[in-house]
Amino acid sequence: MDKRIPELYGSLVFNDRIMREKLPKDVYKALRKTIDNNLPLELNVANSVAVAMKEWAVENGATHYTHWFQPMTGFTAEKHDSFITPIGGGQIIMDFSGKELIKGEPDASSFPSGGLRATFEARGYTAWDPTSPAFIKDGTLYIPTAFCSYSGEALDKKTPLLRSMETLSHEAVKVLHLLGHPEVSNVSTTIGPEQEYFLVDRKLYEKRKDLIFTGRTLLGAMAPKGQELEDHYFGALRPRVAAFMHDLDEELWKLGIPAKTKHNEVAPAQHELAPVFDTANVAVDHNQLTMEMMKKVADKHGLVCLLHEKPFEGINGSGKHNNWSILTDTGVNLLNPGKTPSENIQFLVFLMAVIKAVDEYGDLMRVSVASAGNDHRLGGNEAPPAIVSIFLGDELTAVLDAIEKDTYFDKSQKTPMEIGAAVIPRFFKDSTDRNRTSPFAFTGNKFEFRMLGSSLSVSGPNIVLNTAVAEALRQFYEELKDVPESEMDNAVHQLLKRAIIKHKRIIFNGNGYTDEWVQEAARRGLDNLVSTPDALPKFVSHKSIELFTSHHIFTKDEILSRYVILLEGYSKTLHVEAKTLQSMIRHEFLPALMKCMDQVATSIRNKKAVCDQLDCGAEEKLLNRLSQAYQALDQNEEAMEKNLKVAEGMEDALESARFYHDTVLKDMDTVRAVADAVETDLPDGALPYPGYDKLLFSV
Repeated sequence: MDKRIPELYGSLVFNDRIMREKLPKDVYKALRKTIDNNLPLELNVANSVAVAMKEWAVENGATHYTHWFQPMTGFTAEKHDSFITPIGGGQIIMDFSGKELIKGEPDASSFPSGGLRATFEARGYTAWDPTSPAFIKDGTLYIPTAFCSYSGEALDKKTPLLRSMETLSHEAVKVLHLLGHPEVSNVSTTIGPEQEYFLVDRKLYEKRKDLIFTGRTLLGAMAPKGQELEDHYFGALRPRVAAFMHDLDEELWKLGIPAKTKHNEVAPAQHELAPVFDTANVAVDHNQLTMEMMKKVADKHGLVCLLHEKPFEGINGSGKHNNWSILTDTGVNLLNPGKTPSENIQFLVFLMAVIKAVDEYGDLMRVSVASAGNDHRLGGNEAPPAIVSIFLGDELTAVLDAIEKDTYFDKSQKTPMEIGAAVIPRFFKDSTDRNRTSPFAFTGNKFEFRMLGSSLSVSGPNIVLNTAVAEALRQFYEELKDVPESEMDNAVHQLLKRAIIKHKRIIFNGNGYTDEWVQEAARRGLDNLVSTPDALPKFVSHKSIELFTSHHIFTKDEILSRYVILLEGYSKTLHVEAKTLQSMIRHEFLPALMKCMDQVATSIRNKKAVCDQLDCGAEEKLLNRLSQAYQALDQNEEAMEKNLKVAEGMEDALESARFYHDTVLKDMDTVRAVADAVETDLPDGALPYPGYDKLLFSV
């Protein structure tokens, strides 16, 4: 196994090694120039690349190719075309041109466009992204592409991400040149998205309408045991889970995805996979592939992978920790403090740019993770709260405090860890603890954005982060660009001091779960955008539109279209959930409850028929509880039905989303509360679907 992993890794990827091997030297150099310097690709180069790519793909069993793109559904899309070209006489050749490589024409009106495209305006284009390697999957050559409309609007998640990466690089390079680093010509953002997920048995999953239609359980009393004993986290892997993880690793490695860490997460049936860092747009592509492969491999093992943010009530939900950093083309991590962070001017400038960005655009960071599923997760069970803040740790906070007050920072020596057992090797403590309640935490040489939901594309949060930091760096550059070199150190110190004073409100190293923090955050003027309808209007604020349009990330129309798509997606999600809950109550839960009432009533009659003096008090109490629950469920479901009809008639997207949140979601919670309470009175097997005990503990 160990010997073949290096051969296995990237074996289905048209990576740099394959390109160097398959392409003529001049074509390879031209392609590398395009990739490294963000330059346009000439058609003659594309033709040579297409021929080599097709030959390599056919050698590896591919018969088709597809332009693989990421529309605003949050999923991926693909249309497969074969390589065959008829040449007459009933014969064909396997052909693939540069034009077919660089451009495709999918229907642009059948994907969410937020009004940018109508049915009669169907033409759209996919355009090859040469910075993300092509790969082979299931006998098809996959070509990562951007997706735009006939009139040029971005209809995908990749295009604005690439724009934001270029913008951040441009602004960062200008600042680095001012700080005395003219050798830097490009800066890239790198991310490593940790992916949490649940595994459940497929046969059990297929008996639950809610999991099939919505990805989460809409009914279900908690099992006698959950995560109280804290025995699942990092626990020994069960055989089926271990086999799944082994096969998943191999499939990901073939696709060049650097899957590194795997373990059990906190909740029963919950697990995590973490990759090695990669360039932002490649990491986004890899994460989309990872989610797809998780589902595919799970199916082979008789399992289902749940990527919903909160598939089960009462236990942890699933997030996706976005580890983000900035790297120069000279190999320097700009968020690495070095041995003396207080003296590392370059680090402090970029650190303060991030702090400034998060303080000024924390509302957009909240928008970037907003969804119906994530609303259930944020604020509890080890998920960060909806209030955006930054955790820096004691040492960096002390460094900034010293800069603000013009005092000397006395860096303490590294502290050896005292465990009390002489046989344990000596090592030194980190300079700061970890804070799992922080939405945005500095973790040594990177920031960890922990608010992302597990099913979310990581593109959106990184677009916001890249653009907000680029704007902060632009402002820093404007303040420093005319400063003489001899005065630069003092000018940078004063800039940092002003920035710290203005933006330190966003720094919070305490417990983000307490009521006291909610009150303190309000005092500091920080937003607490609890729900998606609360957050999304921030996306179309003047400040937001100015940020994105000034840096050419989105046009105003592209922002407005995404706003509508997100609002409609929220309402549609809750609509499907409410209709599914109705179906389960009407066709499964109430009939099962009626059957139990009949059985209890029959038992009472039978006992009294034998001897009317027999005590039936316990049965009568049970029958009364069941009957009350039946009546409450019938009434509450009827009320939910009426409110659903009201919601269906609403035309304004924001009004509809707020009604679904304020009214329909509360109706669903009311129905669930009654059903979950009475479920504990029902005998095992009374319901036609499995409960939490089987779902969480059967794998």
